[in-house]
Amino acid sequence: MQAAPVRATAIPSFTTALRAVESLLMSGGQRTARRNAWTSVLEDRRRAKDRVEAQRVLDQTLSTGTRP
Repeated sequence: MQAAPVRATAIPSFTTALRAVESLLMSGGQRTARRNAWTSVLEDRRRAKDRVEAQRVLDQTLSTGTRP
């Protein structure tokens, strides 16, 4: 019985494949706009998380009657 041949090239990741399809379907400007929009979404989420944490600290400080 003969062993199956070993692949010499790596299988591309899902992200790599998605970007390849994206590059075929979208122009450069659309691709840049989509990536900028996603970066903005991630930044908004980070700021929202920071606001929640700051509010939690303020509420905790006010409830204990101490100052930071």
